[in-house]
Amino acid sequence: MSLEQLIAVGAERVREHENVGSRTTYRVGGSVRALVTLATRDDLDELGPLILASSLPVFVLGNGSNVLVADGAHDVVVVHLTGEFATMTWRDEGDRVVVDAGAGLDLPVSARRLAREGVTGFEWAVGVPGTFGGAVSMNAGGHGSDMAASVVLATTYGPEGVREWRIDDLRLGYRTSALPRDAIVTDVRLSLRRGDATQSEAMIKEIVRWRREHQPGGHNGGSVFRNPSGDSAGRLIEASGCRGLRHASAAVSEKHANFIVVDPDGRANDVFELIGLVRSRVLDAFGVELVSEHRFLGYERDQ
Repeated sequence: MSLEQLIAVGAERVREHENVGSRTTYRVGGSVRALVTLATRDDLDELGPLILASSLPVFVLGNGSNVLVADGAHDVVVVHLTGEFATMTWRDEGDRVVVDAGAGLDLPVSARRLAREGVTGFEWAVGVPGTFGGAVSMNAGGHGSDMAASVVLATTYGPEGVREWRIDDLRLGYRTSALPRDAIVTDVRLSLRRGDATQSEAMIKEIVRWRREHQPGGHNGGSVFRNPSGDSAGRLIEASGCRGLRHASAAVSEKHANFIVVDPDGRANDVFELIGLVRSRVLDAFGVELVSEHRFLGYERDQ
C-alpha cells in the first residue's frame, strides 16, 4: 500500500517503470519501479516518509557517474534531487569561506563558480562529473585532493530523520565514507579559503586540458577501480594485458585502462562482466584484488 501511496501523493514527481540506465554516464541499463524527483524541502518532507515506507530498496542517483544499472527491470525506488537541492551559497568567516551546497549540485559547476569568486581549494572538482551527494558518499577526489580536504558537515535524510554528520562521523577514507548506501544526502558544507581568482581559473583550465588528453570520451562511468596502495589500477590492468580488451559491447579503453567504454545501445551486463574479467586477470597476474569505485544497481553483488 505504501508504494501506491507514494505514487498517488507524488503525482508528477513520481515516474513509474522509468529507465534510469540512460541517466547514467554509461547510458545503458534498465528501469526501476519508481523514480522520485525532489525539488524542494517540502517535497522531501511530504514524500520522504512514503519513500522509506515503500518497502523497496532506495537508491540515490545524481548525475549518474560511477553508477552501473543492470539491464532489465528492478524493484527499487530511485531518488533524484534537483531545484533547491542544486543551489550553493557561501560566506566569509574569519580566514575561511564556508560553502553550503545542495547534494544535487554539479561539482564542475560549483568548482568553476567558486574559482571565479576567488574561493580556492575546490578547483580539483572540475574534473569530477558528479554531484555533492555522491561525492561525499564516496569521498570523490582527483588531482591531489578530495572531499575530505574541505568537508566539515553533511546532512542526510533517512529512517532516523534528519541527521548531521560531522567530519569525524563521516570517517572519510580513500573513496569511502561511513554514510549508508541508501542514505539520502541533502546538503554538504565545505570550509575553503580566499585566494587569487586568476590562478584558480588557470588551474581549472589545466585540469580540463589534462583530462581531455588522458581520459576517454564516449559512454563511460569514470574510473572503474580504486588504486591499490602504492600502485595504479590502470597500470596493473594494462600490464595484465587488458588494455583494449573487448567483451561484446564493452571494451577497456585504449586511452586509459582504468576506464571501460560501452557502445551506444550496448548492454550494462557486458560492462559488469568485463569488470569481473579484468579483476580476475589482474588477480591472476599480480595477486592484487581490485576494488571497484562504482555503485551497482540491480546486481546481487558488487564487482
